[in-house]
This record gives sequence, C-alpha cells and structure tokens, in this order.
Amino acid sequence: MAHFIDRRLNGKNKSTVNRQRFLRRHKQQIKDSIADAVNKRSITDVESGESITIPSRDIREPSFHQGRGGQREIVHPGNDQFSPGDRIERPQGGAGSGGAGEGQASPDGEGQDDFVFQISKDEYLDLLFEDLELPNLKKNQFNKLVEWKTFRSGFKSTGVPANIAIVRSLRNSLARRTAMTAAKRRQLRELELELDRLQSTEPAQPFDEQRVKEEIQTLRDRISKVPFIDTFDLRYKNYERRPMPSSQAVMFCLMDVSGSMDQATKDMAKRFYILLYLFLTRTYKNVDVVFIRHHTQAKEVDEHEFFYSQETGGTIVSSALRLMDEIIKKRYSPSEWNIYAAQASDGDNWADDSPGCRELLDKHILPVSRYYSYIEITRRAHQTLWREYESLLGNHENFAMQNIRSVEDIFPVFRELFKKQVH
Repeated sequence: MAHFIDRRLNGKNKSTVNRQRFLRRHKQQIKDSIADAVNKRSITDVESGESITIPSRDIREPSFHQGRGGQREIVHPGNDQFSPGDRIERPQGGAGSGGAGEGQASPDGEGQDDFVFQISKDEYLDLLFEDLELPNLKKNQFNKLVEWKTFRSGFKSTGVPANIAIVRSLRNSLARRTAMTAAKRRQLRELELELDRLQSTEPAQPFDEQRVKEEIQTLRDRISKVPFIDTFDLRYKNYERRPMPSSQAVMFCLMDVSGSMDQATKDMAKRFYILLYLFLTRTYKNVDVVFIRHHTQAKEVDEHEFFYSQETGGTIVSSALRLMDEIIKKRYSPSEWNIYAAQASDGDNWADDSPGCRELLDKHILPVSRYYSYIEITRRAHQTLWREYESLLGNHENFAMQNIRSVEDIFPVFRELFKKQVH
C-alpha cells in the first residue's frame, strides 16, 4: 500500500483556503456539534469560538494499494439469515478501532482518538446562523433609505498609489518594452550571427569585426535605455458607487420579568434573546433592536439593563404590548420599517388581561408587523395567555408560537422560528 502526502510549502493564504475546504467537507458534522454546544454554553460565552470533534474515520487520507490480478475462483459460503439489502448492525464491544471512546477495553486492540480542532468566533457564528433569515422582509425603497455601495469597475490611467493595479501595470510595461525593442533585438541577433561568421572565416577581417561589435554595443545600449516602467504603463483600480435599495427593520424584544419567572426560566429567555441579538447584528446592517421588560409595568431599556436588571413584580402582559404600539406610532412608521417582535414569557398572566393582549395583537400590532413570535417557557400546562394567542394563528400568517420546556429546546425553536423561507 502506498500513501501520497503533499509536502509542498503552502503559498500565501493557502492554509486559509484549505481550512475552508475542510469546513465545507465536514459541514454537517460541525453544525451538529455547534447545535450541541449552544445548549451547554453559559450565557456569557455564546459569542466565542468552539472546539469541534470529528471521528477519525471521516478524515483518513486516501491510500493506493495493489489489487489482485488474474483469474480467481472463490467459493463463498451461503447464509440463511440475510437477504440482499439487509443492514447488519455494528458489533457491540471495544474493538479499539473507532476511537470514539465507547465500548469495553480491548487488551490488544488499537485505535485513534477523534480529531478535535478549534473554529474561530466568526466561523462559529456563520455556521450557527446559516440558513436563517427574518421572515417576510421587504425592501423599502425611499430616497432617504437608499444606500450607496462601492463596486470594482475596471481600470483607469490615473489614480492614487494605494489603488495601483500592479499586475495590470506590469503587463502594460512588458507589452510596451516588447513593442519598442522587438526590431532592435531582431537586428541584434542578425549582427551576432554575422560576427560569428566573420570570426570563423579566413583570413581574419579585423575592421569588419570591429564595426559589427560597435553596432552590437550601440543596439544593446539603446535596448537598455528603454525604461522598465513608465507612467504610460500605470493602471489604477477603478471604483464606482451604485445606489442600493435598503431594507430597514426593527426587532422588538419583549421579556417577562415578573415574579413567576424563576431564575432558570429567565436564563432560558436570555439565551434565546442573546441568540436573536447576535443573529440580527451579524446578519443585517439596518436593524434597530428595542428592548422592553415588563411585570405589572413595561419599560423600554438598553441592552445591559434588559439582560442584567434584577427588577421584578407581578404580571400584566398587555403593558408591554401597549408600549410597543406606542413606540411604533412614534418612531417606526410601517411604511418605512419592517417591524418584527419576539415575546418570551412563562405564560402566567392575569386572566382578565389575556383577552386584552389578544385584542392588541389582533387589531393594532399584527396588521403592521412582518412577523411576531411568541415563546412560552414552561413545563406546566398552558394557561389563558397561550389559549388566547392560539386563536390568532388561523387569521394571521405572520404570527408564530413555540414552547420551550428545557435548555435543549432553545436552539431548535430559534431555528424553526427564523428558518429561511422557500420562495
């Protein structure tokens, strides 16, 4: 058996290209590891990188070996247990060949540890939020919302040194020098052949030889005086600005911080909102995030207070919805903004307040929203708020509800709510 190993030195940025190729090859396994990692992380390190484990059998180098030649006659024993297409279960026990750390120890087996490597924060977040998007996002085309983006647009003969196109300039230089010296080099070759002929003839002709040598030297001097680079050769990268329609969106994050929300429930809500916040800030440029905390009263807060404030109290969910409605009317016109909302609660609410919440959503918020998601974090039976919200599902396609029962449900629910739509 022969193994072929490429030991050539990596060129510039070649290791980066190889790394991206490796990530693409094992993409599904990496995404599965990332999904598991989200559930195990603390709130403070969701944005850092991650160690990924891949079974060693999936990254083995290809090998070449000599096959058997000639004609062979083999008698295979039959079987009375299996038919073509049957799947045979892997034998249980420690053969020591998988390297996965499972099964019983073997006194004479050999194996390999799983391959573990570190991915960066950017790679982690790219894979974490792949195939996700804000549903129903539409482009709002207004003069004040138009963005200008810079694009490459060929080359030009003037510009600043920072934009010089080195390869194109050297290509022009080579073409100019070739055009200016081609005839002289042809004459030079002819004179060199004539000099060789004169030096090999008898009798010697020193005057002719001297004349030819002087002409050769003159041509060489004229060729050497052609400049290697000239201002005529220089080319600069050209850029132009093009108007791009902009999509503006605002995400309202409404979190219940009442006394019924214990610390574990609040931590799960914060995990969900941290994922949402990272997704929005990393994927979209023109997205405002409005944080609203509520118990009996609702208050618009900044990012730090939203995640770390210890304030608590009773529960009146409609206070948050009213505040959201007021903010939309004051600052976010539906004709200019894509309006989104994500509400997290344990479902506990005053029974008399739940019908009012449904009415606020039905009459005021959902008609102007692109998408509204309600996440109920509880292991108990659903209460009046959930039942009131359920009545909205049939009439509003832009409304979604999900139940989170444990930490393991957070990432699957998040992906379900914001999965990329098939248009």
